[in-house]
Amino acid sequence: MAGKKLTNITVYRKKTHLNIGIIIFGAVFIYLFVLVLLYLTSDHVSAYEVREGLILKDTAYNGFVVRNEKVISAAEDGYVNYFAPEGSKVGAKTNVYTISGQKLDFKEQSGEEAKGLSADEQKSLLIRTQSFSENFKEEEFHDIYTLKDNILSVLESKSSQNRYAQLTDMLETEREGLNVYRGTSDGVIIYSIDGYENTDISKVTEDIISKDGYERVDMQNNKQVKKGDPVYKLIRDDTWTVVIQLSDEMAKEMADTKRVKVRFAKDNETATADFKIYHTSKGNLGFLTFQTAMIRYAKERYLDIELILEDESGLKIPKSSVVKKDFYVAPEEYITQGGNSKITGVLLKDGSDDAKFKEVSVYYRDNENGLVYLDPNAFEDSTTLIKMDSNETYNLKETKSLKGVYNINKGYAVFKQIKILCESEEYYVIESGSDYGLSNYDHIALDGTTIRENDIVFN
Repeated sequence: MAGKKLTNITVYRKKTHLNIGIIIFGAVFIYLFVLVLLYLTSDHVSAYEVREGLILKDTAYNGFVVRNEKVISAAEDGYVNYFAPEGSKVGAKTNVYTISGQKLDFKEQSGEEAKGLSADEQKSLLIRTQSFSENFKEEEFHDIYTLKDNILSVLESKSSQNRYAQLTDMLETEREGLNVYRGTSDGVIIYSIDGYENTDISKVTEDIISKDGYERVDMQNNKQVKKGDPVYKLIRDDTWTVVIQLSDEMAKEMADTKRVKVRFAKDNETATADFKIYHTSKGNLGFLTFQTAMIRYAKERYLDIELILEDESGLKIPKSSVVKKDFYVAPEEYITQGGNSKITGVLLKDGSDDAKFKEVSVYYRDNENGLVYLDPNAFEDSTTLIKMDSNETYNLKETKSLKGVYNINKGYAVFKQIKILCESEEYYVIESGSDYGLSNYDHIALDGTTIRENDIVFN
């Protein structure tokens, strides 16, 4: 038998080839898994978008008006008629009123004289009516009375012009029994009295402010008067005062107030008044003294007003966002820049002859005192700073706190200093435009106590 030929066959294991795609996919999978796990197990931070806004704090009052007023009496018996429109200024040489033995017969206008309002008068009424229509709000219904007064003012002015023209004609024809009386002094003329013309601010009481039993007597043309009867009054000074009654709480809040902004409900106009408080046995009286706008409210004895105690605009943020954080304070001259870069930092003393540069963030600059605020977490204890190009040193130990919020625009928390202008129950209005503060549309943590500096934010 022929011999068999034997062959030795050795089996080798195949080489393992790494698949880079699988490795990358696995790494991404693990990364996403960790992110999802962190998201599910982390506290979620609610964000608030910073927006421009304002806080308006005001209080409403009904005030009693005190002016320098003088009542003028009739010089003789007869029927009175007036030259000057109510609310106009008159002087000592101005024809104010006439007295006649009989009623005067004023003719109705006819022909060219019967024309309606002039083009300027019509335009004035149109503008006022259109403005009222465009800006009317149901909650400010009182504005309709302002429109009514404006329309009546124009119409009365037209009627006064007609009456003045006819009275002038009667004087030129030397009509018998028609006597003309001029103003006694300069002032604004008003054709009504109420008995409070001689009231001094020291005589104003809570009962007077309440308006109980108040009556006003209006003067009319062609009305019969007797010698000594009131025919008009003059307001002889532009300075006037509104007296209001204050609660004990409000009197305490405004104890140090010297000037206050006031809004008048009648026409929604505002003015600034000098302010004083007088305490009486029955309560507290606030005295608001104005140097302007007297003629606009010359006919009013009582005015509805609002004291605007706070009226600030800026960036509006919730109070829940605001926290306090402690910072190291250091002289501003210890801040420098690293090498040829613009990176802000400080020089640290590390025991050797050479100073070590450390990049830092400045959270606030106190320009008045020349100080900068630095994060304590960026330094070790007993850190010493070295002034650039000097042997002077400064030990970081003094701390001060700042009010601020955590900005989360970039997905992690960054403390931003704020300056509060005013507040309401739930919100602050803060200063905008600060180098170290917030800007419009920034996102901040709604609850500042749930987050820390550099925390990763999931919202």
